[in-house]
Amino acid sequence: MCRPQIVPALCAAGWDRGMVNYIELAGLADKLFEISDDDDERLAEVLDTLDGEIRETLLASDFLNAYQVFYYHFRETPDELAKERLQLRAASDLARGIVIDEIDIYEVVFSIKDRDPVLLFTDGETVHEEFRGRAAYRDMAGSLEEWF
Repeated sequence: MCRPQIVPALCAAGWDRGMVNYIELAGLADKLFEISDDDDERLAEVLDTLDGEIRETLLASDFLNAYQVFYYHFRETPDELAKERLQLRAASDLARGIVIDEIDIYEVVFSIKDRDPVLLFTDGETVHEEFRGRAAYRDMAGSLEEWF
């Protein structure tokens, strides 16, 4: 049964029925890109309408890039260098973490842990601060102002 908050085009295609296989997930990703037309906000809105299990599978897959996952979680666009770094990496790379910024000897690493977005401020050996959840990007920006 189709839920009304599902985007009608996806609902008509049956994407509200739960977990799908790899080929179906690829088709879904293509449909999402077609619907969103390279609009980050629209893609995030469409992802919001999907079944949680399907959405989380997409957010951890090679079908989305890490920037699309970053935008989905934070609804903000990072600086140009961070955006480019994220666009060049698959969402699946976020399980290990991606360096999105370097400040002096420190790095800012974006990752996904237990389905939550995580930003780490580290010197490569020690994590000095960790921020989790939808507010992590704003919280980190405020904390970095204090550091520097």
